[in-house]
Amino acid sequence: MGACHARVNHGGKVVSENYGRLTSIALDPIEKKPIARWEPGTMVLSVGSYGCNLTCPFCQNHAIAQVSAREVPWREVAPRELVALALDTQRRDPRCRGISYTYNEPLVSWEYVRDCARLAHDAGLANVLVSNGCAAPEVTTNLAPWIDAANIDLKGFSAGFYEMCAPGMGAKALEAVKQTIATLAATRTCHLEVTTLVVPGTNDTPEDIAAIAAWLASLDADITYHVTRFFPRWHMQDREPTPVRTVYQLANVAREHLPHVLVGNC
Repeated sequence: MGACHARVNHGGKVVSENYGRLTSIALDPIEKKPIARWEPGTMVLSVGSYGCNLTCPFCQNHAIAQVSAREVPWREVAPRELVALALDTQRRDPRCRGISYTYNEPLVSWEYVRDCARLAHDAGLANVLVSNGCAAPEVTTNLAPWIDAANIDLKGFSAGFYEMCAPGMGAKALEAVKQTIATLAATRTCHLEVTTLVVPGTNDTPEDIAAIAAWLASLDADITYHVTRFFPRWHMQDREPTPVRTVYQLANVAREHLPHVLVGNC
């Protein structure tokens, strides 16, 4: 089993053990993803599994993202079943726009996202991806045509920050995330938003946020950027929540480069 708890070596080939194994199913407002500027006021059937390819010490969903199949209850839902469930949900609540792949890291089972997304499009449903973006370019390229909206975490803008989240892979992890964002930004059929969780003492300087915002603007100035407040979680309970004032100040720094900047958790 890989460090992600979700992929295994099966006969010499790395495969997704958590394919179709859902730990979480909920009907969420699209704004919760957070996605602010795509289909506002609609809902998405949100689904998640277990596992993640990062080990961020401040993980907000560690109860499912940092565990294996033996440590969390799950239910197997095939792609056709999931699409049928989304269509039934839409019949009962017309606000339901489609399916969101979220909660843990959906790209550790990207094949499931691909298979569901294709069927969802055939059924007239939209696909929403919420991800850390740390994936090989061929994964993102394969999925991009099927994703209608995405929110990708850009956790920091240095190899050192990502080293904290992916020991031994800091620089490679950052480049993978940047490539994912660049690919989705260049996909005209995908609405893209990006989130940075501002963690005190790690990525909370004006220079940090200015560098991220300037880079995003170089890809597409229309990208919506969320600057979000940190609360103590998992292995990082030794810090206070990000001061609200800091979040608003950093959002103003980002607005020097991007017109669509929002604050979260304030």
